[in-house]
Amino acid sequence: MNADVHPSPSALSARRTALFRETAIERIERVVLGIALALKNRREMLPLVRLWLSDLVAPRPALPDPERTQDESEFAGMVHDLSVQTLVEAYKRGLYPSAHFGPLKWRSLAQRSVLFFDEFHMAKRLRRTMRQGQYRVSFDRDFEGVIKACAGRREGRWHITWITPRIMHAYAELYDAGHGHSFEVWNQAGALVGGGYGVALGKIFFTESQFSHEPNTSKLGFSVLNWHLAKWGFVLNDGKYPTPTIVDMGFREIPRAEFLRHLAEGASAAGKPGRWETEAGPETVADWQPAKAPGEIAIAAE
Repeated sequence: MNADVHPSPSALSARRTALFRETAIERIERVVLGIALALKNRREMLPLVRLWLSDLVAPRPALPDPERTQDESEFAGMVHDLSVQTLVEAYKRGLYPSAHFGPLKWRSLAQRSVLFFDEFHMAKRLRRTMRQGQYRVSFDRDFEGVIKACAGRREGRWHITWITPRIMHAYAELYDAGHGHSFEVWNQAGALVGGGYGVALGKIFFTESQFSHEPNTSKLGFSVLNWHLAKWGFVLNDGKYPTPTIVDMGFREIPRAEFLRHLAEGASAAGKPGRWETEAGPETVADWQPAKAPGEIAIAAE
């Protein structure tokens, strides 16, 4: 989809129906690999089974306490509802849904990998790429294409994803409600070659997933996103797990209690309502030297 095209509601619905599908082969592959992953992480198996059996006997539709997880696991409860209202309330508590197969569970991580924007780091090589003008970045122009790409295969890896058709539809509804956002990276031919999506509540952004179809395109778009979040006065960007990519960009782990304190303050603040538009492109963001003062953007040549 071209970045400047805004489809009609009927066309958008048809596109989602077509995109948010999983073939029988893809489903079998996801389940088999999900079981293999679960068996590998045996530490989580007993708490998960106990949680699932307990919920079968006495279902608890209310959102769980994020500070009470099963033993040493990070499962807080079973998901009974993925409505916009429930997802918003869950994120306000630091919970998010997850499952490679089987019923969805609410997770509450003991450590959260977060970015405080004055600690953001951009590699020199990435800055050079951004200054070349080969890519354009947009916000909220192709949420469907982005989330589908995030669920797609990664070169050189087994294909296993938690972004199932049910998750895609749930987060598309969050997008429709103004809580979900995407960033898109377009090459000179107008093709979507990188991007990611997440959830914004007040002044907190939760990054969900990213993808690249050309080298470093997700990093490029992610840098543009973080520039804007800092400019708009966001408190932090939550990346959940400390992957090498986000750690290299300045994300660091903080304990659950500290994260929940930031969340309680930031999620209740006035945020950035409506569809987002970029205020600067990669060429400008390439000169970003993160400021120490919240909400300020310092621009200086490296």
